Amino acid sequence: MSPVIALVADDLTGANDTAVRFLRAGWSTELQLGSAGGTADVVAVSTDSRALGAEDAAAAVAEQVRRLHGARHLYKKVDSTLRGRMAAEIEAARRAWAPDAVAVVCPAFPEAGRTVVDGVLLVDGTPAHETPVGTDPVTPVRESHIPTLLGAGHVRLTGDGTAEDAALIAAAGPVVVVDARTDSDLERLAAAIAHLGPRAVPVGSAGLAAPMAGAWAAGAAPGTALVVVTSLHAATRGQVERLAGGAPVEYCPAAAIADTAAWQAWHDRVADRLAEGPEVLAVVAPEDRALGLDPAEVAHRFGALTAELAHRHGLAGLVVTGGDGARAVVDALGATGIALTGEVAAGIPAGTLTGGPLHGLPVVTKAGGFGDPDALITAATAIRHRRHQS
Repeated sequence: MSPVIALVADDLTGANDTAVRFLRAGWSTELQLGSAGGTADVVAVSTDSRALGAEDAAAAVAEQVRRLHGARHLYKKVDSTLRGRMAAEIEAARRAWAPDAVAVVCPAFPEAGRTVVDGVLLVDGTPAHETPVGTDPVTPVRESHIPTLLGAGHVRLTGDGTAEDAALIAAAGPVVVVDARTDSDLERLAAAIAHLGPRAVPVGSAGLAAPMAGAWAAGAAPGTALVVVTSLHAATRGQVERLAGGAPVEYCPAAAIADTAAWQAWHDRVADRLAEGPEVLAVVAPEDRALGLDPAEVAHRFGALTAELAHRHGLAGLVVTGGDGARAVVDALGATGIALTGEVAAGIPAGTLTGGPLHGLPVVTKAGGFGDPDALITAATAIRHRRHQS
């Protein structure tokens, strides 16, 4: 599975400090140290190229961009003080990404004292080359005017809106430097880059990464939140009724658990419903267990169903109620655990799957008796909108 965002940095620490900005905004994120495939939304890699010559650095960047070319977006991370082979790496990334790619360069990081004013990179108000990085023993910075350093165009965002800002950037490409003094400037720039679509390659430090994480999330249509209910608790059944007021709910007939043909018919009905792309879809195990249904078989059936649907469809994530059902789902997905990230409500934890082919898939688990009447609605909404502006 290809990532949504490929993040290519010139050193490992830069890859990490930028990747974490996407993690904070709700994107599942991983740093890859080899060429193994991953399942995270954001895959960050380091080319370890900061101290290389220009030609070798460009080759290393191009190789990684091509390897991650299935991603929808590319973020090229550069040093916030202009160290490294920026011109060579940016051009290599741009050419490897798309024939009409536009590299939009802004290494500003206001909270760390880095700003871009009139195309000049300032570190706490001083041109970068006049600070200690100017005499860096490995990659000294000799030029602070970024358009000169890169042979690039330069714009200030003066449009009346996002579309106008995007047009200014597009007209100044294929490599264009944009000013930013504040976090608000970076948010405005991120909106313009997102408006340009995947051909626009933001080039920046961790400073631009945070607003890009939000801007790209805002433009990404989340998939379906699948709610899997195996609990018999009256509180959960009441929560299902509230959920059914605004979302499709598929109730499994008791006879379908033990009858293969009946199960397949219901399974196909659920798959067809999910293919319609609802925001939320709930599948609910039989409530009447008086027919001698084996609870373990119910959990097994629903675990297998959930795993198949998750593999076939781009789900936003899962909401699972009932302890046995939750365990069956995790096992069926081949996961080794759940990395907890917080709560969607008191006593209702949220996290992401760890291990297995769907590593990083968001999941909320809920005990049968927990939560107010709208608990399932709250959990499903949290799953669908886990990516937000940080």
